[in-house]
Amino acid sequence: MENKLSNMKLAIVGLGYVGLPLAVAFGRQYSTLGFDISDSRIKELNAGKDSTLEISPDELKQAPHLSFTSDLNTLKQCNFFIVTVPTPIDKNRQPDLTPLQKASQSIAKVLKKGDVVVYESTVFPGATEEVCIPILEQGSGLKFNQDFFAGYSPERINPGDKQHRVENIVKVTSGSTPEIANQVNALYASIITAGTHQASSIKVAEAAKVIENTQRDLNIALINELAIIFNRAGIDTEEVLLAAGSKWNFLPFRPGLVGGHCIGVDPYYLTHKAEELGYHPEVILAGRRLNDHMGEYVVGQLVKTMLNKKIMVNGANILLLGLTFKENCPDIRNTKVVDIARELQHYHVNLDIYDPWASTDEVAHEYGLSLVDKPQPNKYDAVIAAVAHDQFKALSNDDLLGLCKENRVIYDLKYIFDKTITDIRL
Repeated sequence: MENKLSNMKLAIVGLGYVGLPLAVAFGRQYSTLGFDISDSRIKELNAGKDSTLEISPDELKQAPHLSFTSDLNTLKQCNFFIVTVPTPIDKNRQPDLTPLQKASQSIAKVLKKGDVVVYESTVFPGATEEVCIPILEQGSGLKFNQDFFAGYSPERINPGDKQHRVENIVKVTSGSTPEIANQVNALYASIITAGTHQASSIKVAEAAKVIENTQRDLNIALINELAIIFNRAGIDTEEVLLAAGSKWNFLPFRPGLVGGHCIGVDPYYLTHKAEELGYHPEVILAGRRLNDHMGEYVVGQLVKTMLNKKIMVNGANILLLGLTFKENCPDIRNTKVVDIARELQHYHVNLDIYDPWASTDEVAHEYGLSLVDKPQPNKYDAVIAAVAHDQFKALSNDDLLGLCKENRVIYDLKYIFDKTITDIRL
């Protein structure tokens, strides 16, 4: 394989939170074609807009070699393909590789001798070579590591984070042969100012990605369990964590809902592979079970507190502040705030959900929930602060209390309100 960096023609397949920033980064230096099956997504990007808010109009203009398309045939001109499609879990919490498989089927139709396909989507160790490569071979009629080659370089995008961007996060790279591994590494190194880490194999790179978020998931699960214990003991969890945090090596994790496209998903990819190998993970799944039930726990605590204050739960007006999976970001993928909303519905409450960052249409389509344009004054029997958006942090005590009835419950999951006016903190 003799493709040099100077004659690279890249195709980024999938233009979401991961693919678009990567396409922009490459498009500053290389001929780059951003591909997505959504015509509406291509239309908005060609108009210089990004609904994910990851890339500004100015940043799009600063990638002169980048163009966008939903026409698969135009990818025939490319010789280096990077796949950045979602890898979710299904209703049984099993890996859903459908987007990855369909992307591989599409690439197979335009794959040529000498081409390289690199996957960035989170997978379990072995997925690239065991799932994706056979699809590429079957669809193209080409032979792996003879006619075409592959690599894996896990994404490390943090949606909504304007400090940690593609270019200033160390990139793990790998390739299917030593020569391809060097080429993949060199390509990424040419745009990543933070540097790269070249793994010895594709499987090592895949495993590195999946344990990054598994580790975070377990740490948060521990803090969530501590919060449950401290709540029963009548101890303020935040005060305990601040005290413990005075030690130099105490890790600064906080309790909360664990959702999003990575932390709440990746552990299931790892446990799927482990069980395929005949090992049933104990610790990882215990952490997942605890984190998956935090929405139910939150509602249970709210209902108990309302009843203690003699507030009728059935028919109560409740305000849920925030629905996205994290603060100051429109991403609603796998948001666990939805668990709170659905659990509240069992109590027949009147629920208003307010989130200035979320798309009303997207929320309705994905979850069948409605958003309100703004909260109403003096209406609510209870308020749950579920996401720490800047707009919510800016609320004064009077602003918050002005939304509530005189006898009310305020549940602050994110420690954003004055402790003197909150009834419960996670």
